[in-house]
Amino acid sequence: MSEEKIKYLNVTEASRLVGAIQEEEDIEQTNKRILTVYSKDNRELCWFDFEEVLAAVGNAPAGERKEAVHSYIINHIPDWVNEL
Repeated sequence: MSEEKIKYLNVTEASRLVGAIQEEEDIEQTNKRILTVYSKDNRELCWFDFEEVLAAVGNAPAGERKEAVHSYIINHIPDWVNEL
């Protein structure tokens, strides 16, 4: 079975679309955090595993961590969110 490569929106388009990124508890798994991405009109677009994003961001200084997470997510918004 072949995996389809994920295509991402460009940063400009993603920035225009994303209204908020909220850290939330995963309703399906206890003690698991997710980062839910909402559009500017408050529609849920997609979500990211909190631990995976932090691992991808690495050891960003505490004062820069929020911006590093935001930047990572903006660069990884899948193009299928336009179909929602």
